[in-house]
Amino acid sequence: MKSHTPVGDQLIGSAVNALNQARIEDAFLTLSKQDIAFDLAREQMQKVRDFVASPGNILGSMSTKHGEIAEQVEVAVRNSEQAIEERLQDASTFRATFEGVGRTAPEDYLIDGLDVQSKFINGTNNNLMHVLKHMEAYPNFGKDGAFYHIPKDTWQEIQDVLDGKPVEGLKSTTIEAIKEKVAEIERQTQRPFADVVRPGVSDYKDVQLGKIDETLDKHDQELARQNDAKRAEIIDDHQPSLAEGVRATALGAAVGGAFALGTGIYRKYRDGKNIFHGDFDAQDWQDVGLDSLKGAAVGGVSAGAIYTLTNYASMGAPFASALVTATKGVASLALSYQRGEIDLNEFTDLGLIVCAESAIVGAMTVAGQALIPVPVLGALIGSISGKFMVTVAKSLDGKTRQALQARMDEFARRLNALELQVLNRILSEFAALGELTAAAFNVENNRQLLEASITLAQAHGVEDDKIIKNVDDLDAFMTA
Repeated sequence: MKSHTPVGDQLIGSAVNALNQARIEDAFLTLSKQDIAFDLAREQMQKVRDFVASPGNILGSMSTKHGEIAEQVEVAVRNSEQAIEERLQDASTFRATFEGVGRTAPEDYLIDGLDVQSKFINGTNNNLMHVLKHMEAYPNFGKDGAFYHIPKDTWQEIQDVLDGKPVEGLKSTTIEAIKEKVAEIERQTQRPFADVVRPGVSDYKDVQLGKIDETLDKHDQELARQNDAKRAEIIDDHQPSLAEGVRATALGAAVGGAFALGTGIYRKYRDGKNIFHGDFDAQDWQDVGLDSLKGAAVGGVSAGAIYTLTNYASMGAPFASALVTATKGVASLALSYQRGEIDLNEFTDLGLIVCAESAIVGAMTVAGQALIPVPVLGALIGSISGKFMVTVAKSLDGKTRQALQARMDEFARRLNALELQVLNRILSEFAALGELTAAAFNVENNRQLLEASITLAQAHGVEDDKIIKNVDDLDAFMTA
């Protein structure tokens, strides 16, 4: 198998492009779902704003309406955070709900199917007294998994008292009264206090009528921050990655190996040996296996290079594939030239031909809508091909590079000002690649990719004897 087959590289390029597109499309789809989830979250908060906009419809006096407001905030904030965190697409799986709960029922709402009674009373000791009164009215409440919500700051104060921490503003008699009520709640329910009485999402002051708008604004800002973080996480998760580069390399190796196997079998068929008729001898299998091995190796390197060029140089897959073909072709020609197998003229002419495909695809890709007159296409393509050769054949001596540069300059002299402008635009885009092309073909980089693929396979639990780590393993696999 030759090291530079445009068809094979374009096949690998298509496979890598499919991998890239799948990732990009999944990113768009996931971001779209996140947007829907955020809209769902904002709808929940808007329900609270609509609720507090009509104080006459809220139960209680002006001094106690905050109790029902606290319930609305608790359910809305919990559901909004769940929507953003779990990327919910509708309200059917919200864990907090008023559904099936009467406004004067023993419970105020349900969380994960458990009854919850909200008690937002001014004063820590007083708040606990109302919990005990509710338990007296409904003896089974708290014993069956149901629990209470109290203001977040009140709950923390109780916890500080239980932990023996100093609490400002509380008399010693009040502290003892709090401890007694906590003990009584635990005695009646046979459950730890922190299990049967839990902190709500709001402090006592946050749900008062004069404060609630400011509180809702803060929740909206926090939800927006959480949503931005989730979007950033999605974008980060869908960036090109080493793991995906490894998959691209493996995919390229598979495509390259299969392509080489197919062409090898066909070549044998043309020689009169049909694999399906049992015509292959040991030498034939060795030839086909060796071709497949080379094809897999070249395919893996090509895929890694195309993955790098398409993801880190924003290069289209056809252009990247053509450039990979040209790079491998020029490298092979350079080796032949250095060995004295071809002279400078042959190297230059063959190199320009090898690079022509890349130049044409690159010109069409980069030039965009610019209309290039047919008579100058040859000079333009020649100029770009020369630039490619100069770039990828850095190992050549100065004399050869000067000859290549002279050939490129000769092509450029045939162009008028407007055509030169198009050429320079194309070359500037090409120059933006910097050393990326060299990095993509760096042997050490590809060796690290191979090692990473082995690590990835081991991480996924692939049995060690089934992982191909070297040429011997691949030989054993092919001849098994």
